[in-house]
Amino acid sequence: MMWLFLATTYLICGTLNGDGFFQLEKEVNPEVWMNISEIITYNGYPSEEYDVTTEDGYILSINRIPHGRKDSRKTGPRPVVYLQHALFADNASWLENFANGSLGFLLADAGYDVWMGNSRGNTWSRRHKTLSVTEDEFWAFSFDEMAKYDLPGIINFIVNKTGQEKLYFIGHSLGTTIGFAAFSTMPELEQRIKMNFALGPMFSFKYPTGIFTSLFLIPNSLVKVFFGTKGLFLQEKIGKMPSIKLCDSKILWMICREFMSLWAGSNIRNMNASRMDVYLSHAPTGSSVQNLLHIKQLYRADEFRAYDWGSEAENMLHYNQSRPPLYDLTTMKVPTAIWAGGHDVLVTPKDVDRILPQIRNLSYFKLLPDWNHFDFIWGLDASQRVYSKIIALMKEYP
Repeated sequence: MMWLFLATTYLICGTLNGDGFFQLEKEVNPEVWMNISEIITYNGYPSEEYDVTTEDGYILSINRIPHGRKDSRKTGPRPVVYLQHALFADNASWLENFANGSLGFLLADAGYDVWMGNSRGNTWSRRHKTLSVTEDEFWAFSFDEMAKYDLPGIINFIVNKTGQEKLYFIGHSLGTTIGFAAFSTMPELEQRIKMNFALGPMFSFKYPTGIFTSLFLIPNSLVKVFFGTKGLFLQEKIGKMPSIKLCDSKILWMICREFMSLWAGSNIRNMNASRMDVYLSHAPTGSSVQNLLHIKQLYRADEFRAYDWGSEAENMLHYNQSRPPLYDLTTMKVPTAIWAGGHDVLVTPKDVDRILPQIRNLSYFKLLPDWNHFDFIWGLDASQRVYSKIIALMKEYP
């Protein structure tokens, strides 16, 4: 849910070159130019990359860190953990701080077999067996399909590859939505999850307070005028980008900080300003307009439902009922741990309060009063305040 801030940052912090990219001329961190595999190896970890083909034909790129950088010996199977990124992000989200502050690297060093997916439509998962990205049909998806096809396809691939029947799931923002939707509707998939970790959980979207969320009140017709009917923020692969150094100077950083506060909440001092160009080089990575419209349908709604196709006839065609199915969180049985930010203006404490009573197997909950929506992946103190507890809970739920 960071797309508006990132797009605005491009406008403020960059200059437009002849290729239509925003750039500044200062040197950048080397990781700006790297894909996910290169970031992993640059930090001294082993890297593996695979393609997963979903039941409906999408080809997803996923990455693996099989072990920590200091332990190359084969000591038997390591417990498996899968990480699911947020909207308009990619799996580099889990690796963008320094190694001692990035969840993906910390899990590998703690003895886990770390897998990280890329949702359909983002930079690394924009392929299909038969459809072209130029076709509307390719982009006819939202997080419904990510829960129904992407997550099961990836988890089944991991199980077959590792031989381990169960794994841990960690999601951030819309990544938690995908997990909630999948585990509440597919018991056979839920049974493969040892524990569900939700960071900034997005299941209720009734009370966001960020100033930019009022844009969700714009009619769908205008959204389609602005963005079309296919994909949006379709950044190309990192290696093809010109050099960018966003929010580099003190003045520009202050402007970017204020925009981020309006979108995600205050607490910007908890972010490493020197890494901003790395963060922005992997976001926004693109998704479908339909995905954005689905989130728009949830804005200020009392219920959390599948995508509304716009008419009873279309809903009957897709769901065999006139209204989209309701996602019932009370049916989910997997042990769940939740962290929320008190300064998160996107997934507010009031929305989290609506979620908690619906989770029948809530094993852990923590409200971090000073955190915003981005602290879960970029926070300087995330390893001490959240990641260490995640690892401790994993040991309690082997």
